[in-house]
Amino acid sequence: MTPTISPAADAGQEVSADSVVGVASPPTQRVVKVLELLARHATDRLSLARIVREAGLSRATAHAVLTQLTADGWTVRDDDGCYGIGLRLLAVARRAEAAFPLRRTAAPHLRALAERTGHPVFLAERDGDSIVVTEVVGEPSAGWIRAGRRLPLAPPVCREFIAWEPEAARRAWLATADPAHRDRLARVLAEIRTRGYSVERLVDDSTPMLEVLAGLRNSPITEALRAQLGSVITELITIDYLPEELGPENAVVTVAAPIRDERGAVIASVVSCPDSRLSSAALADLGAATIAAAEGVRTGASVTDSAD
Repeated sequence: MTPTISPAADAGQEVSADSVVGVASPPTQRVVKVLELLARHATDRLSLARIVREAGLSRATAHAVLTQLTADGWTVRDDDGCYGIGLRLLAVARRAEAAFPLRRTAAPHLRALAERTGHPVFLAERDGDSIVVTEVVGEPSAGWIRAGRRLPLAPPVCREFIAWEPEAARRAWLATADPAHRDRLARVLAEIRTRGYSVERLVDDSTPMLEVLAGLRNSPITEALRAQLGSVITELITIDYLPEELGPENAVVTVAAPIRDERGAVIASVVSCPDSRLSSAALADLGAATIAAAEGVRTGASVTDSAD
């Protein structure tokens, strides 16, 4: 354990880092909010009023944070008093990008897929027991899809990461699912292995309700209520499509194809985001295109070679 400093140290006690895990740092959170907001609008300059509004900070706090960040080179301020990312932040971003070669390999394939299909696309990478959105092309309609967004590798989502796991791992994942969903999830995992991609769908009339519930979940509420809302949202989601359920038109939010390493383990996925109704043929075509893009990333083929 690594010793650290805390109020308890004044009493002569040694406090470990483990004992302060989960302790929030509001000043750090404010800085991160500002930097994340500016990074999402990397080519723009944002006014102080907009930063205050979108970051949820007071004007005085936002001004103080931006003054220090600008003095240190993390942000820049133009003559109109608007802010953007600075050279220091760009340098850190480039060094961080070099540490993730899969993103560099995937980027041209994601752009080509988005151009070919007309749909936004993103790359999701596995990080332990989580999935992280690491590259986004276009503007997905779902607000949660943004670079840096982390999702737990838990039922019923991220199925393309589980479908090719050994049977014991699949059983363990299924055991954590809602008992009412387990049989369907098991059939869906088998279908994903057969066709090569997963489909995220919504019950036909549930979209307006889901939007309201998602907005409530992101509002200032208790953790217990947030968990209950999450359960309700899960109940409104129909998990994937089985072959006999496809009709003339099919509600499709995303189509995800796995990227597997040399051992066959799924390390990432390419995700197309039509968020629309597709015919069975159009869904199959989008699935094939998404699989081809994922295979191009896996092999490191050029975009031209992948298209051929």
